[in-house]
Amino acid sequence: MKTYRIGFLLALIGNIVLAVVLVALWLHYRTAKPMSDMETKSSNSAAQNSMGNSMAQPPASTEAPLVPVQISPQRLQSIGVKTGKVERKPVADEIRTTGSVAVDERRLAYVQVRFSGYIQKVFADATYQYVQKGQPLFTVYSPELVATEREYLVAKQNQQHVAQSTVQGVAFSATSLLDATVERLKQWGVPQEEIVRLESTSQVQQELEVDSPVSGYITERNALPSVAVQPQIRLYTIADLSTVWVQAQVFQNDLERIKVRAPATLTVNTYPGRTFTGRVDFIYPQVDMDTRTAKVRVVFSNPGLQLKPGMFVNVTLKVPMGNQLVIPANGVLQSGTRAIAFVERSDGYIEPREVQLGSRAGDDFIVLKGLKVGEQIVTSANFLIDSESQLQAALGSFVPPPPGAGSASTTSTSQGNVALSSDPATPRKGSNVFRVKLTDASGAPISGAEVSVTFFMPAMPAMGMASMRVPIALSDKGNGLYEGSGQLESGGTWQVTILAKKNGQPIATKQLSVNATGGM
Repeated sequence: MKTYRIGFLLALIGNIVLAVVLVALWLHYRTAKPMSDMETKSSNSAAQNSMGNSMAQPPASTEAPLVPVQISPQRLQSIGVKTGKVERKPVADEIRTTGSVAVDERRLAYVQVRFSGYIQKVFADATYQYVQKGQPLFTVYSPELVATEREYLVAKQNQQHVAQSTVQGVAFSATSLLDATVERLKQWGVPQEEIVRLESTSQVQQELEVDSPVSGYITERNALPSVAVQPQIRLYTIADLSTVWVQAQVFQNDLERIKVRAPATLTVNTYPGRTFTGRVDFIYPQVDMDTRTAKVRVVFSNPGLQLKPGMFVNVTLKVPMGNQLVIPANGVLQSGTRAIAFVERSDGYIEPREVQLGSRAGDDFIVLKGLKVGEQIVTSANFLIDSESQLQAALGSFVPPPPGAGSASTTSTSQGNVALSSDPATPRKGSNVFRVKLTDASGAPISGAEVSVTFFMPAMPAMGMASMRVPIALSDKGNGLYEGSGQLESGGTWQVTILAKKNGQPIATKQLSVNATGGM
């Protein structure tokens, strides 16, 4: 019995301890949850702010930086460098396209009669037969025409009989009837020669001969022997092909540059070496939705009738663009989002310069911004110069980086030597004082020079950093010492270029790498 009591007490104590533990855990959870929620919200807010800031800032440029380079004339010749001139001149572009030859609709003639009748004889009896102006096409018999000619003869006789009549109005009425008959014959299109024949012979012609009104090719024929004709029936269509149309297909992006009456040329494989000249006559006000092209009508003279309707041809449209500032097209290096031209400077350096280009005009590019008339640019070996400029900008020198700013001294000319030092001895992020000691080959100090120090750090897109460039102009302190202060925006490895000039000519240059403290 005692054993059972002990077991019961132990179980009761265990349950009480378990209950206390559960209550403690529950209270801890209640107090920790609000803090956790606040931390979560704070974390989310920080993430959103970070994302907003990153989206607000434009992405850093990934284009490689470039700096002016100095290359000896011997090396320029060895790598085949050629130059071209920036000039202003009249330029014209060309739009090359294709088209098809069509009949000039303004040189079409239609043959019809203005009275009812029946065709008797047909002389022009084949489509695409060539006929001369005035050549007989067919004859037609018309009862109405025969009756009108007889009325004319009767009216003429009456007019002659009553010409001497003294009765008032009789002679006038006879003359009016004759004139009305003649006018009806003219309105029916009866030739004047037929009216003269009728008057001279006083014989009615049973068949009227109809002649061609123009010279050209018969493109449509409905005149057949013994066929009844009415005024609304088109018996012949005759096309004068001495001038033809060419329907050229032009992309919608080029339509704005094309002007009416602009010159054009045409070539066709049928006649190698032959070029036809013409002009733009009309630009159709509709664009094909499938091909995104519009028709441009060009008029060409057709000597010898060499251009046939339906013929496929090559068309070149001339686009005058006026006087423009242009450079040779091979003088532009297009890399990514920018266009670079390498300009020869008077101090012997080749300067990479970003330019803004317009349209291409033949072998030239129109320059909108970045160059001036008379400047010389590199037109060959651009890639080699671009590589050299990138290397000098990104790597600085090929010697190992020194531990400080002033422990290395290398020069690129024989006229002077430069030595760089700084305060503090190891540059830091922030403000620094830089000094350059400039001496000649014998060690004597050089005064009165223009000395500049340029710090450059390439872009690091992976870290979201754009390239940085800090130019510092040093002032002459006397005895060959030059001093100036500058603000470095970051710690890390900087590529440094020192340039000393005197009387506008470089006397010493130096490139090195400098490690700055202070973090990114």
